[in-house]
Amino acid sequence: MKSNLTPLGPKADKDTVRRSNLSLVLRAVRDEGEGEATRAGVASRVGLTRAAVSSLVEQLLDIGLLTESGKTFSGQAGRPGTALKVARTGPAGLGVEVNIDYVSVCVVDLAGTGRVRLTEHLDNRGAPPAEVLARAAGIAARTLESAREQELFPVGVVLALPGLVSGGTVRQAPNLGWNRVPAEELFAASLAAERPGHRALPVGSENEANLAALAELWFDGLDAVRSFLYLTGEIGVGGALVVDGELLRGAHGFAGEIGHVVVDAAGPDCRCGSRGCLEQYAGQAALLRAAGIAESGKGGGVAELERRARAGDERAVAAVAGAGRMLGRVLSGAVNLLDPDAVVLGGVYRNLMPWLSPPADEELTGRVVSGLWSPGSGRLRASSVAGDAARGAAALVMTGVLADPVAHARSREPG
Repeated sequence: MKSNLTPLGPKADKDTVRRSNLSLVLRAVRDEGEGEATRAGVASRVGLTRAAVSSLVEQLLDIGLLTESGKTFSGQAGRPGTALKVARTGPAGLGVEVNIDYVSVCVVDLAGTGRVRLTEHLDNRGAPPAEVLARAAGIAARTLESAREQELFPVGVVLALPGLVSGGTVRQAPNLGWNRVPAEELFAASLAAERPGHRALPVGSENEANLAALAELWFDGLDAVRSFLYLTGEIGVGGALVVDGELLRGAHGFAGEIGHVVVDAAGPDCRCGSRGCLEQYAGQAALLRAAGIAESGKGGGVAELERRARAGDERAVAAVAGAGRMLGRVLSGAVNLLDPDAVVLGGVYRNLMPWLSPPADEELTGRVVSGLWSPGSGRLRASSVAGDAARGAAALVMTGVLADPVAHARSREPG
């Protein structure tokens, strides 16, 4: 009889166990955030002896991933412990978001704190992919120099890209006009050309909505919510689904393309080749067109839309409300299918929530079959300011450091 069981890996040796425990301790200290971690507290949390944790902490201090300072008092009997923190220097992550009308680059440290940010507003539509990625590499190179001044040394790069991303290639990004673009390869070559004599950084890539959703999850934008649907409104409409704290990518990595759910089969043509997609009713271009506002490559169009809505301009308010109704209709189907705890709206939607949310909530209330959706329940919410794709991309790099601290010990780039 054929077995479907996953083959067992080799037995873990002492070095493997120790590396795993170093990761456990480092993550426990990192998760304390602004709190005061101590050896005793970490031992209690991870289930290791105080002696074992002390040995692991000493190694993490020695390789520069932890720091300690002062004394902390628990209020219990015994000697006070020293306060442990993850280091603010050393290994870091670099995230590069390439979107339709901007490029944003972020460096985060081991704690996940954004330490450097550079954003340039560029109209990337119609430009050759190699040119767009070369410009992004130039911005990334300048960001790396700023990081060096803070003694931060990124150990890798993750690209946040709009569209279908798999195996380092953008299979399709309709709003950019990209098809089968080897984005990782092109970006890596351009970054190496920008930084002759420097160590080449490994480059990864992921869909930008997925990374924005991970940033929302990792940086406390959702309190205890662990299953949610995330929508990012930009020129296009991207989506991501997180279930029990894990990103659902689908069989081929393309889950979440909610912007291309068809609202009306007889509707406007979409860049994806279909007609009547949600993006044609709730994307940034559709919003501005309905409000009678010219598009701006620097985000001024959306700022003007918000300004007019706040001033009570009827056309602006109607445009946003119409997009909210279309979002609610499509989201109700997703909620019925997937049953998330919450729906989070990011990108341009975040600042438009006062006018977008009520009609979307009304549609969801009337169409979610469980009867568990009601207006004002808090299940439809705006994204936090912390949740953006560039930061999520940079933080994804750091998951590798947290998983194997020894491999990234004393990370310093020569030159």
